[in-house]
Amino acid sequence: MPSALTHPAPTRPPVAPRRPRGSAVVRWVRRVIVGTVLIGVVLVGGTAFRVWQVARIDDYSRADAIVVLGAAQYDGTPSSVFEARLGQAYHLYTKGVAPLVITVGGKQVGDNYTEAASGKNYLKNRGVPADRVLAVETGSDTLQSIEAVASAMRARDLSSAVLVSDPWHSLRTRTMARDAGLDAWTAPTRTGPAVYTRESQFHGIARETGALLWYQLTHFSADFKYTAEQ
Repeated sequence: MPSALTHPAPTRPPVAPRRPRGSAVVRWVRRVIVGTVLIGVVLVGGTAFRVWQVARIDDYSRADAIVVLGAAQYDGTPSSVFEARLGQAYHLYTKGVAPLVITVGGKQVGDNYTEAASGKNYLKNRGVPADRVLAVETGSDTLQSIEAVASAMRARDLSSAVLVSDPWHSLRTRTMARDAGLDAWTAPTRTGPAVYTRESQFHGIARETGALLWYQLTHFSADFKYTAEQ
């Protein structure tokens, strides 16, 4: 009788060597790090874009008050940064945007004038009636200044404000003012050291991006000092 056909025994596919458990942990950690970095890049980049975007807004809608954020002054003479802001406030006032200008800011140790008083004197010298300028002489940073202005406005039954500062400062001041209960928008200065060069613009955006993220995280202010040359 013919012998039965024999079939070769099936061969098993080679088994890949099992990777150590440690390599899976390394891959997981690497993904977490990459994901965290990407989230950080998106958050910082998105905030920087918003700082730039709001800096371009000029809202001349009528308000109860024009609020000028203080900056350095020297024995009653506003620095170039502060003068640019005051000039914009004067322009808004003459356009009838608001019947009242509020200057704000305290003074450093040894100063004879507060930022607010220096700003009020500047506007008076340009022809704004003294009773149309309110000097709020407190505040050593943006948050303290905004809170002092909000308190002064509430005491006078005022609720809406157009904020005047440097363009890159606009988003942070507007955010703080709205958090303080004001109906606020911005019309920043388009002159002065903050907008002189591409370098100063980039520096302003980078500074305000960090300061705004810090405020949103902690609700504390993070201001950087200006000099007359900035």
